[in-house]
Amino acid sequence: MKTKYFFLSILSFCFFQFAYAEENNVDCLILEDENSIICKYSFTRIDVEKNVLVQWIEPDNRVTREREILIPANHGSVYDYRYIEGRTKGVWTFKVIDNQKEHTTNFTIE
Repeated sequence: MKTKYFFLSILSFCFFQFAYAEENNVDCLILEDENSIICKYSFTRIDVEKNVLVQWIEPDNRVTREREILIPANHGSVYDYRYIEGRTKGVWTFKVIDNQKEHTTNFTIE
């Protein structure tokens, strides 16, 4: 019987750890047929609005776009996009700075 309670306690603890884990994620998708790059930042929803800083960084490490975005309370993601045409070829970085924490992903324009 003690083993059963111990197992249920561990299972409950693991469930709550995963349920409340930080879920910040940055991802980009290149849509060549639409000539666009769409990047999304997903995060744990909170009850207050907040600002995040979005940066597009070229292969030579130059920031070519920087936007501060106000995210309304209870929202869980923000998007930004750019056109592919006219962009430098190579590995780009999409960076989001949220509460002094950096979240990044890389993508390649060929």
